[in-house]
Amino acid sequence: MKKAPRNVGPLQDKLGNLVVMPEEKADLFNKFFTSIFLCRDRDSPTVIQDGLEGNASRLKVEEDRVRVLLEGLDVFKSAGPDALYPRVLRELAGVIPGPLAWLYECSWCSGQVPDDWKIASVVPIFKKGRREDLGNYRPVSLTSILGKLFEKIIKEHICDGPASGMMLKGNQHGFIRGRSYQTNLIAFYDQVTKALDTGVTMDVVFLDFSKAFDTVDHPILIKKLGDCGINAYMVRWIVNWLKVCTQRVVVDGSYSTWGEVGSGVPQVLLLGPTLFNFFISDLDNGVKSNLFKFADDTKIWGEVGTLAGRERLQKDLNRLQGWANKNRMRFNTDKCRVLHLGSSNQQHTYKMGKLPS
Repeated sequence: MKKAPRNVGPLQDKLGNLVVMPEEKADLFNKFFTSIFLCRDRDSPTVIQDGLEGNASRLKVEEDRVRVLLEGLDVFKSAGPDALYPRVLRELAGVIPGPLAWLYECSWCSGQVPDDWKIASVVPIFKKGRREDLGNYRPVSLTSILGKLFEKIIKEHICDGPASGMMLKGNQHGFIRGRSYQTNLIAFYDQVTKALDTGVTMDVVFLDFSKAFDTVDHPILIKKLGDCGINAYMVRWIVNWLKVCTQRVVVDGSYSTWGEVGSGVPQVLLLGPTLFNFFISDLDNGVKSNLFKFADDTKIWGEVGTLAGRERLQKDLNRLQGWANKNRMRFNTDKCRVLHLGSSNQQHTYKMGKLPS
C-alpha cells in the first residue's frame, strides 16, 4: 500500500492542538475530507433512476480489449484496498481476460458494482501553505485496479458516443482528448491580445469553485447524464458506482476508520473527470461574455469600456452564481480574481460576494 509522505503533520485540529500520532492524523484527515461532502439524499437512488428507458443496448466487452488493458498496467502503481497489485494482474494477462470480460458484462447488464470497487484508501498529498492546515492537503484515492479497468471501458463508450459533445460545451479544455492547459492558454491569449491591439478595454474574471470535484451532487449529475441520452444501462451502472462509497485515510501505514462519501466524483480516477465535465457542461448557458474552462477553473472576460459592457459582464457573473446555487456548488471568493486590461480601464468592482482585483 502506498504510504503518505513522511512530511505530513503535525496537524492542527479545530481546537488548535497539534496532532502527531499517525493513527490520530489519519482519523483527523478522514473527518476533514468527509466533512466536505454534501449530505446524501437517502431517497435519491429511486428518484434518479426514473425515466431511463431510452437507448439501452447491451455492452459487449471484448477479451482482446481486456488483455490490452492488462498488458498496459503500470507495475509501479499502488494497489487498492483489495491488495490486487498491477504487477500481478499484468502477469496474468494471458489467463484472466475471458473471466474478466464476463464479469464486466455481468456488472454492466445487472447494474451491480462489486463492493471492492467502491472503497478507497486515501493518501493526503501536500499542496502548499502551512503544513499544519488540513485544507492544504489534496486527497488522492487508491481504488481497485480491476474497477479502474472497467471505468476505462465505460469512459471510452461515453467519449465515443453521441453525448460526448456535451463535454466540449463552454470551451472546456480539461480532460478532453486533443485539448490541454496549453490549448486553453493559447486560445485565451490569442483572443485577448487581438482585442487589446485594437484598443479595447477588457476585464478578465478568474473563478474558483470550492472543492468542486468533492461536492458534485449525485442526483443532479445522474439527471444530466440521462438528459444527454446516455445508454440507460450505463446510467444505472454509474448510479450504483457512486452509491454508498466509503473511504479511509492512510498516514505512515496507519489507517483511519471508514467514512461515507456522500457526494463528489473522484478526480484521480479515470471516470471521475469525465463525469465532472458532464456536470459542468451547462455552466455557460445564457452567458454572453467569453468563457473558457479547464476542468473547474473558469475564466470569463469581455469588453468593459462602456457601462453596457460592464453590466453585461456583471449579469453573466450573476448567471454563473445562479448556476452554482442551483447545482449545489460554491465559489471560493477568496481565490477569485479580476484582471483589468487596457490603459483606460476604470477597474470596476464586480459582485459575487466581492471579487478582489
